[in-house]
Amino acid sequence: MVKAKRTGTKVTTGKVRLSYAHLFEPHAIEGNDPKYSVSVIISKDDKETLKAIKEAVNEAKEIGKGKFGGKIPPNLKTPLRDGDEERPDDEAYSNSYFLNANSKNKPGIVDINVHPILDATEVYSGCYGRLTLNFYAYSASGNKGIAAGLGNVQKLEDGEPLGGFTRAEDDFDAVEGEDNFLD
Repeated sequence: MVKAKRTGTKVTTGKVRLSYAHLFEPHAIEGNDPKYSVSVIISKDDKETLKAIKEAVNEAKEIGKGKFGGKIPPNLKTPLRDGDEERPDDEAYSNSYFLNANSKNKPGIVDINVHPILDATEVYSGCYGRLTLNFYAYSASGNKGIAAGLGNVQKLEDGEPLGGFTRAEDDFDAVEGEDNFLD
């Protein structure tokens, strides 16, 4: 079983599902700078990962007090959100929490044996993996909160693709005995 772990504000998740995965090419949202990003879907049953994230967020709040004028604001935005409340019509987010993580730097992406994955179609919205996340405080344009920085990604297994995407390997079967169809 894949276990979550935390070192300060850095968390290595347990098994999570990836959504809105932009891990091989940076993606710009609403005119912002392009970033590598992913929505991380965490089962509400994964108490270990959720506990590690909550502890890392609390540590980031303490470290970030200076950005918040010396004290933690009561309405501070935090990254972990409830899928049942915020995405009730999306089955992928059912009985789950989620957070969005991004980075200007390209994440390292490896398979279950820690070999680099170079084929962008191998890591997609709907597959399962684990990630390293670093939580940090921000204060910009009147917004204050804790954000999740995207570290690295390890793909653990395939899953049902989200957002209508299908892989060519799943759409077709091998065709036998059709070598020369021009005869």
